[in-house]
Amino acid sequence: MNEISIKVNIAGRSYPLTISSEQEDAIRKAEQKIEASLETFQKNYAVKDKQDLLAMTALQVATASAPVIETKTVIEKVIERVEVPTDLSTELSQLESLVDQYLQS
Repeated sequence: MNEISIKVNIAGRSYPLTISSEQEDAIRKAEQKIEASLETFQKNYAVKDKQDLLAMTALQVATASAPVIETKTVIEKVIERVEVPTDLSTELSQLESLVDQYLQS
């Protein structure tokens, strides 16, 4: 694993990170998404305080990942109540698809 040092700029501050070279693309994309979100909130809500903008962005990120967490929780609860065969790959895939459809509606 090759480690590299990069600087990430968020909300006008620079943060040095040491990461694996494989992570750089994901980190750079996250940096861009955060900056875009900050800019959008600042334009749409006339908020100037960086702390408020960061809090709003954090809330947006956290709620965006909530359906994934809910899906896993629902599947785990269903599996606890069902007799589980040895090979579940097909059944779990179908169940996950149904739960995802339900959560998105």
